[in-house]
Amino acid sequence: MKTFTSIKQLGDIKQALAEAAWVKDNPFADQDLGRNKTLLMVFFNNSLRTRLSTQKAALNLGMNVIVLDVAQGAWKLETERGVVMDGDKSEHLLEAIPVMGSYCDVIGLRSFARFESKEDDYNEVILNQFIRYSGKPVFSMEAATRHPLQTYADLLTIEEHRTKERPKVVLTWAPHPKALPQAVPNSFAEGMSMTDWDFVIANPEGYDLAPEFTCGARITHNQDEALEGADFVYAKNWASYSSYGKVLSQDRSWTVTSEKMALTDNAFFMHCLPVRRNMIVSDDVIESSRSLVIPEASNRVVSAQTVLKKMLI
Repeated sequence: MKTFTSIKQLGDIKQALAEAAWVKDNPFADQDLGRNKTLLMVFFNNSLRTRLSTQKAALNLGMNVIVLDVAQGAWKLETERGVVMDGDKSEHLLEAIPVMGSYCDVIGLRSFARFESKEDDYNEVILNQFIRYSGKPVFSMEAATRHPLQTYADLLTIEEHRTKERPKVVLTWAPHPKALPQAVPNSFAEGMSMTDWDFVIANPEGYDLAPEFTCGARITHNQDEALEGADFVYAKNWASYSSYGKVLSQDRSWTVTSEKMALTDNAFFMHCLPVRRNMIVSDDVIESSRSLVIPEASNRVVSAQTVLKKMLI
């Protein structure tokens, strides 16, 4: 595997989940794969789980790890061609990328949507520049449109906790004070399309995701209707896609509370973290015995390690 930017690159999802389960049970079995190999993790944005879990995954495989925070530990980078660089940006990404590639064997990149141009974000300009110019295998640690390592961990978490052949999984929008990218919900919807599970997306009017990601999902603007009989509830905020990057609503009636969860079939609660308590989800729900946010985060090591293993073989 030379690139990993979408959960669909894993192929058959049942096999991919079985591979992840094996890695979880045998975390140190492949340490020779990464011996004398270096992973460079490049962050254009903040990170906690992605940074720690991916670094841990690389160490489990015997790799050396270099971490670069572009905003704090490098020159300010220009990303556009044809720009007269007479401002505060000292280096162009097109020189920086091949230099980075010369120092490592694999690159992990984190670069969020900027909400300046839907076209640039959905064409993944920065991610594709790394793929084109680094000369090394590149995987996404969250890009403008997808977060495949998170989705892989999410699906593994559902697989580990489901008690039905075809559980009902609900992805529900929830309010947030800022405009957040669509990467996590896009990617989760894409991953769910690879399963035969019952999948419903609930969001207010104006918040429908891009159709390319939600193909096959049932979409409703009635959260209570969606939650009825659910086995898993995945809460997440995202900004509008049609009115790109805009916050159209902060309707607190969409917050996932114990009253909302009572509509479900004793569902598990999921969120990728970090989460705004009592805006996305109430304290009692996230702290309940049915909350999977910690196991879900723990599985981020497994998803990263399984993908890195595929890139090293």
